[in-house]
Amino acid sequence: MNKKLGLAVAGALVAFSSAANAGITIPAGDWTVDIGGNVNAYYSHTNYSGTAAASRESTNQISTGLLPAAFGIGAKTRQNDLDIAFQFSFFTGTSSGSGTSAGNNTLNIRQAFLTFGDASWGTIKAGRDLGIYGSDAILSDMTLLGVGNGAGVTNGGSSTLGRIGSGYMYADWIGQIAYASPNWNGFSFAAAITEPWANGVDTSNSNIGYQGKVTYDFAANDVTGRVWLGGISQKHDAGTDGTGAYSLNTTTGVVSQAATTPVASYTSSGFDVGAKVAYQGAQLVGYYYNGDGLSGSHSLLSGGIDGALYLGSSTKTKDSGGYVQATYVIPGVGTKLGASWGESFSQTPGSAPEYKNESWIVGAYHPLTKSLNLVLEYTDQKIDNVADKSANNLESKTVSAGAILFF
Repeated sequence: MNKKLGLAVAGALVAFSSAANAGITIPAGDWTVDIGGNVNAYYSHTNYSGTAAASRESTNQISTGLLPAAFGIGAKTRQNDLDIAFQFSFFTGTSSGSGTSAGNNTLNIRQAFLTFGDASWGTIKAGRDLGIYGSDAILSDMTLLGVGNGAGVTNGGSSTLGRIGSGYMYADWIGQIAYASPNWNGFSFAAAITEPWANGVDTSNSNIGYQGKVTYDFAANDVTGRVWLGGISQKHDAGTDGTGAYSLNTTTGVVSQAATTPVASYTSSGFDVGAKVAYQGAQLVGYYYNGDGLSGSHSLLSGGIDGALYLGSSTKTKDSGGYVQATYVIPGVGTKLGASWGESFSQTPGSAPEYKNESWIVGAYHPLTKSLNLVLEYTDQKIDNVADKSANNLESKTVSAGAILFF
């Protein structure tokens, strides 16, 4: 799970999330080539407590934060009254990748897509890119420049978790065919069909996924902001779950798991709503999501609910959560100070696992130059097994410091 998250929590979200938009521009005939990315590294110290901590009392890491190091290359041109473009982005960590000697980190291509369209009717995108559902939540997270949750469990991986699993579901990088509308006086929308996600029960990949979002951007004098409403849905066919359902013996207090459980077909679905507003260096963000069958992992040491967005689980879950965040840029100095709180809750009806993942994060982000930022953060994360207070509870407190360079 940690390895998957380290590879999947992709980098350069700010620079590469929807189109080639980099810092180094090179004219090449009819094309304009854009190159950009980031390199970051942080020292993190984490103290653990709770029943799930076991022998792990503390960890020290030197690794990337929520953004892996990234290198992206794209190009754009205008042909036959169409704006066309492509983007490739490569992500990796800045540690050994394994937490052991002679380790070797990995290189992943998380973006490979083309776009074509026109300002008069919109843009079509085909290929792998950040999903629509949950994208504004992660792109608004202040820990994109830092570490957030999960610093002590990466084992040299490519990424920490930021606020993933304690405030929002992970948007992930998904094969998709998407349409983005023009901007009509601040209003716009986007919709996509996405590659099917297996859930451990339905591995047929026969049911396509659907995602969409409506957005309103506004500006009045010194006030700017955005409001959005999104949704996600995918059907899962019936099957048999090899892990089986959980049950709690009320006499002994022992939680056991059946060998196999037949599961009927069902549909995973959810919605999210959010808003952010900025005024003279201050910004507020509020976000909420709710759905059924969205969570697929209760792995405590890899971020809790939900380390990554898996559509569906052995039993259809009830999932909800959100976060609030306030930041302020000190005039003249440029240092951004921020604080955020969020939680996610996932309940498996009729089964023992009912987890709440809550965290407080405070941070300072100082632009040493226009490209280089120094970062200092403190994170207090608590993961509670609501149904069984005697087991699988974890608290981690992390101090992290480092730098991130964008180019």
